[in-house]
Amino acid sequence: MFDRPDTGERAILVHLTLHSHHEDLLELKELAKSAGTNPVHVITGSRKSPDAKYYVGTGKLDEIKLAVETHSADIVLFNHALSPSQERNLEKFLGVRVVDRNGLILDIFAQRAQSFEGKLQVELAQLKHLSTRLVRGWTHLERQKGGIGLRGPGETQLETDRRLLGLRIKQIQKRLDKVDKQRHQGRSKRKKAEIPSISFVGYTNAGKSTLFNRLTGADSYAADQLFATLDPTLRSCRLPNNIEIVLADTVGFIRHLPHELVASFKSTLQEASEADLLLHVIDAHSENRDDNIAEVYQVLADIGADKIRCIEVFNKIDLLENGQPRIDRDDEGNPQRVWLSAETGQGIDLLLNVLAEQFAPVKNKRKCYLKPDQGQIRAKLFTCAKIIDEHINDSGGSDLIIEIDNKYLGLLNAVKTEEIA
Repeated sequence: MFDRPDTGERAILVHLTLHSHHEDLLELKELAKSAGTNPVHVITGSRKSPDAKYYVGTGKLDEIKLAVETHSADIVLFNHALSPSQERNLEKFLGVRVVDRNGLILDIFAQRAQSFEGKLQVELAQLKHLSTRLVRGWTHLERQKGGIGLRGPGETQLETDRRLLGLRIKQIQKRLDKVDKQRHQGRSKRKKAEIPSISFVGYTNAGKSTLFNRLTGADSYAADQLFATLDPTLRSCRLPNNIEIVLADTVGFIRHLPHELVASFKSTLQEASEADLLLHVIDAHSENRDDNIAEVYQVLADIGADKIRCIEVFNKIDLLENGQPRIDRDDEGNPQRVWLSAETGQGIDLLLNVLAEQFAPVKNKRKCYLKPDQGQIRAKLFTCAKIIDEHINDSGGSDLIIEIDNKYLGLLNAVKTEEIA
């Protein structure tokens, strides 16, 4: 139902500037190319508000129809969210397929999904989108069953389609719930093992996958296109201070991400909402850098991840004039931003040092007085703590000066200790 032809489709792009709503024309072109279409003409305009029937005015509608005929276009792509009736009216008038911004993004996701979970999530989003766009096109199938012995409420073809869609949506949701439980179990195990979790977030095509590969040595698909990465990837990484962490590469965000996608990718986005730290990867060279940053923070708020500690990573400094790797800190010395290039490797060491700093174990210096029968505790301390000094006391026990991490303080519950400043 959702398969696309392999050959590129000739597309007319329509971009209106509305007083209450702004989209990026360059982004529409990138979306169109990412979807595999061939943009042959761009039509722009401005309106105070969308037309209820066609979204565009009648003059602009005639201009689009002329462009379709002139360029032998197969499809018209709108850089806006169209209502089902607007989409239907436009297709009837233009005589070609019309796809709005949400449908275009869903189409790209369908092409990018590789894993079982990713395909289910995309199908769920597409079915939810399609359920609002069922039209009464097959009038010969709309008659209800009749005849002697057969008269009754019956069921139209449209109602059948809606019922089948509803059943399929329920089936997919059940499967995704199982996947969600598995992911939750994985996250619980990591938390129990006290392995820090770090999620990459950011606007699509900011370089998250390239940076992920650079840090972990993974081979996640990375390309200069929108939504190159769709399926979440988790890899372990060891920091300079020998701390092991888990990095998660997640789907890129975009302006006005379709609600169907946000709902369908709930389990994937939970990798970000339950992380110990977020790395917000930013394309430092992008003309829309500030707008993209604001959009990412809005999506993070939508999924409940806005309270998690976040460090901004300004990527692609190799494309900036005089771009140099550096760390920006606040007045208290906490890192706020890291400037680097995932492509060339500049500044990667700075990021690793910042991460090591964030997850450095908190050391406590203690003087411990062990009794002669506490040899087992002494052995554990030699394994888990740094022994600075030891000598045997008069009773035959051990007096130790140690440095111990917070998570091992429980070993000292049965021991007489003194805190050393």
